[in-house]
Amino acid sequence: MSKVLGVNAVFHDPAAALVVDGTIVAAAEEERFNRRKHGKAPVPFSTWEVPEHAARWCLERGGLDVDDLDAVAYSYDPALAPALASPDADAVVDRQWEGLRTLFVRRAPRFLATSLPGLAHTTVRFVPHHVAHAASAFHASPYDRSATMVLDGRGESSSYLAGVAIDGDLTVLATQELPHSLGLLYEEVTAHLGFTRSSDEYKVMALASYGTPSYIEEFRASVRTTGDGRFRTDPIDLQQLARRRSKDEPVGPDHADLAASLQCRLEEVLVELADWLHNETRMDALTMAGGVALNCVANSRIHRDSAFRDVWIQPAAGDAGTALGAALAVAHQLGDRVAPMATAALGPSWTDAEIERELRRAAVPFERAADVAIDVGDALAADQVVAWFQGASEYGPRALGHRSLLADPRPVGNLERLNDIKGREQFRPVAPMVTLERAADVFEGPVPSPYMLFVHRVRDEWRDKIPTVVHVDGTARIQTVDREAEPLMAAVIDRFAAATGVPVVVNTSLNTAGRPMVDSPRDALECFGSSPIDVLAMGPYVVRRRRLFA
Repeated sequence: MSKVLGVNAVFHDPAAALVVDGTIVAAAEEERFNRRKHGKAPVPFSTWEVPEHAARWCLERGGLDVDDLDAVAYSYDPALAPALASPDADAVVDRQWEGLRTLFVRRAPRFLATSLPGLAHTTVRFVPHHVAHAASAFHASPYDRSATMVLDGRGESSSYLAGVAIDGDLTVLATQELPHSLGLLYEEVTAHLGFTRSSDEYKVMALASYGTPSYIEEFRASVRTTGDGRFRTDPIDLQQLARRRSKDEPVGPDHADLAASLQCRLEEVLVELADWLHNETRMDALTMAGGVALNCVANSRIHRDSAFRDVWIQPAAGDAGTALGAALAVAHQLGDRVAPMATAALGPSWTDAEIERELRRAAVPFERAADVAIDVGDALAADQVVAWFQGASEYGPRALGHRSLLADPRPVGNLERLNDIKGREQFRPVAPMVTLERAADVFEGPVPSPYMLFVHRVRDEWRDKIPTVVHVDGTARIQTVDREAEPLMAAVIDRFAAATGVPVVVNTSLNTAGRPMVDSPRDALECFGSSPIDVLAMGPYVVRRRRLFA
């Protein structure tokens, strides 16, 4: 029986998670507290920026003090960082990484203790980065036995892990050493296309649907599996394929083709790696984490074309999820039986009284709805955009019906309208929410899909009925809503469906470009006040723009 706080602070997306007696109690990202996207200043390896707000909130949620903890699990192991090569060696000396390793060995427990006063240095345990990613998947999944695969930009000295987990014990079957990295390749192309490295890869995934894989043979020549569960990513002269785009330059057809070629080759390689892993393990289920596992198009390709019957992906698959994975891994080491992850709603929540106090402090006119689901369903049917703030916030990058912007999927112009509200590129899609029992009527693909980590083909007869959520390639990244787990959101969809005959609503994250998702009533009020949103629904309370500005 143990109390373990997990911490991620190495690369980006610092986060904390608390696991008590093998049960996940809380998990949150630092960006939701400090309101800085991805949680950190843009400084490489700013490891001293510990997620102190998230960590303190997790302890508060668990009713614990620092000295109650049996362990603090840090999702990075300095012993695995590349060593400083000798002057006589052929290896390239990487002094930056050597400095990082020295920093961790000597100082990590101390800067953790600085952020968490009273923390004993001896409680800090280092968990290898990719082991933490893997643990966030196989421990949190509903499977006692699974193959597991992790792909991202980089860990200590590798970019990939493949293995098998049985009753919480991980056996590593293959890793890929740097510099070969599918995640870093995707980052490189992201930067070449004029987007932000290490955070805008999802824009490249969206852009890929607008192009054709004209450069696929060049990618196949440079990116290939090696038959032993590993791969190579040799350098590609991207400028010879498509001109480098500046941030403010329009996106051209060659840029879309480059994105499509990259995406196509990524999918092919992932299926090859998955099939190798299935052949080695003969497992039915594959669990996945790492930033590459947020590529929902590739996930669907694995689900459709690989030999695995089931695919489960950690909803916080990026580096934030390693805080949870590290805590789960150490809890297992300490003898706890780890319980699966029941929900991604693991962050802060607010009582009705607390929400009302914030509304009164803001001096805005509001009303307490007799039934907020009916009010919101009717507003959506009247083509109003609704800011939806309910329950605990989601862990990970997806809005899953707790911090969401909702809209009617029927008007053709609502995609442009929502992207204008959020200040996003117009090629970016928005996602549909559908009740679990109606999902197969409208979409083709893996069901249930509660974490919005797969894409589904929209059935032909529905495409003209819900054009807002249909991407240019005829797909949509759906979220299925289980009415037992999410009764309030199911009631909103039911009300909208009763009024319109359409059992689907638009769901996108409640934020504007460059800002984290809202995570407090004050954040929600600021977003509502600065954007042309029609209705704000927080708990049982409703704020209407026409009254606010009448």
